[in-house]
Parts: sequence; C-alpha cells; structure tokens
Amino acid sequence: MNWDDIKIFLQVARTGKLALAARNLKVDSSTVSRRLHHLEKSLEVSLFERGADGHLLTVEGQQLMQTAKRMEQNLQSSVASLQGINKGDSGNVRLGTTEAFGSFFLATKMRNFATLAPKISVDILTFSRQVNLTRYEADIAINVGKPEKTSMVVSKLCDYRLKLYASNIYLRNNPITKKSDLNQQTWIAYVEHLDFSEQLSHVKDLAPDVVPILKSSSVISQYLAVKSGLGVAVLPCFMADLDPELKPLLDDEIDIVRQFYLIAQADRKRIARVEMLWNFIKKTAKTNQALLMGNRRV
Repeated sequence: MNWDDIKIFLQVARTGKLALAARNLKVDSSTVSRRLHHLEKSLEVSLFERGADGHLLTVEGQQLMQTAKRMEQNLQSSVASLQGINKGDSGNVRLGTTEAFGSFFLATKMRNFATLAPKISVDILTFSRQVNLTRYEADIAINVGKPEKTSMVVSKLCDYRLKLYASNIYLRNNPITKKSDLNQQTWIAYVEHLDFSEQLSHVKDLAPDVVPILKSSSVISQYLAVKSGLGVAVLPCFMADLDPELKPLLDDEIDIVRQFYLIAQADRKRIARVEMLWNFIKKTAKTNQALLMGNRRV
C-alpha cells in the first residue's frame, strides 16, 4: 500500500468529508477522491459508504483504520525519537492540560523554563476534556485523577486543593456562616457532562437543592463571574487565592483535594525535550506545594 493513500484514507475517515480532508492535506478534492478509489481498487474492498452526510467507514474500512492508525503512530514515534536524539534540547513540545492549571499556574512559571531551555518552544493546549495522546493531540498531558488501564507512562504530579469562593461584593449582601446557608446562594458551576472530570462537579454535594444560575465549561469564566459578584463557586486555590477580592468560605467544613497526573506515551517521553519539560513541571509543582494546597494567600 502507498503511504500517501493511507494518509488520505485516515483524513477522510476522521473528518467524514472529502473537502475537509482535502483542506487539511492541502490538496484538491478530486485528488482525494481519486486516491481513495485507487486504494479501494487495490484492496478490492469498499472502505466507505458514501452518502449525503459524507463518508462513513464500512466494516472493512474500520478494520483498515485500526491498522492505519498503528502505522501512523509508529512512523510519528520513530521520527520523534530520531528528532529527540538529533536535536537534544531544542524543538517543540505540546502540553495538554486543564484551563486553570495551564493559564494560572504553568504559564506563570514558563519564564524559568525558557531560561533553562531557550531552544525549546512549548505549546500549552488547554482542554475541557481528557487529552487524547493516542491521536497525538499533545506530547504530555496533565490529567485530573489517575487514568485507568493505560499502557502510557503515568506519574503523580501533585495534590491540589479547591475551596468555595465568593467575592467581597457578594458577601456584603449574602453572609455565609454555616453549610446550610449554601442552598440559599447563587451558584456558578460546570456544564454537566462537559467538565474536564467528574471529580470537578461539586454543586450536588454541597448544595443539592440548587440550580446554578450560570454554568460554563470554562473555569476562567466561572472565576470571572465570581469576581464580578454574581455568586459562589468551587475554584482551585492556586487560581482564586491570587485574587484579594475573593474569599474562601467555610474553610473548616469544605475541604476538597484532587490530584494531577502527568501522562505521556513511552516513546514520546524518551525524547530529550519532552523529558526536560516533564521534569521541570514535576520540580515546579513540588516547589509550589503551598500555593497548590491553598496554604498561601496573597
């Protein structure tokens, strides 16, 4: 099989559209269609069902998809390993993480990494879902909670604490002195089924009778809504404690601790620049445990 044909097959399988696959590959649609027909003819099978909604994989297409993905991953891993050997401490590393940790913690520490490794560029990719490393969305992922049943390299990064916060503006008119007061508050929360992890859904536990007035898949949106005086929300301490306008509530009664884990495919982690960023993140988290655990206020 021609590798160029396999690349085209993978793009059509992933996008379901000839035009979108062609745009991603920077070729015209007629080329994609012609190469696809050539592949099907050489294999003597139909790989797609063509319809108004696009291209859907047949049973044979699904079978080839599994093999083609392994071919792609093996090739990418080999190239990455060679680049790691040849480039040493230079090149690019893609890091997938949560929005809050990427923006409010890691981004503020990257000056130190730039000093340590000036030839390595870093892409911080923030997700409101788990990062798919098998599709090479990133070289390293930072996960909330330990992933189950994975062949990847997994290492606990740190514990971190979340607390319930409100702004000084909100608390002037809405005093909160006991846990039963929470059912009478205006809540801000994650959109159900869209949060990064089920471990970040807290409203039902803390205020079961409440329907949040605002929901967002973005923790930064939630933070800004709390800061404006709209209501209360559970936020990471490393984010909210940096803002003197926010106050943690019911410290003795509400104590939420979660864990971040570092994850990478074994062959990616062996690349020098990936290993350097991995070790830097671990060292930085260890150095900043007080902030991560909510033991340091501005």
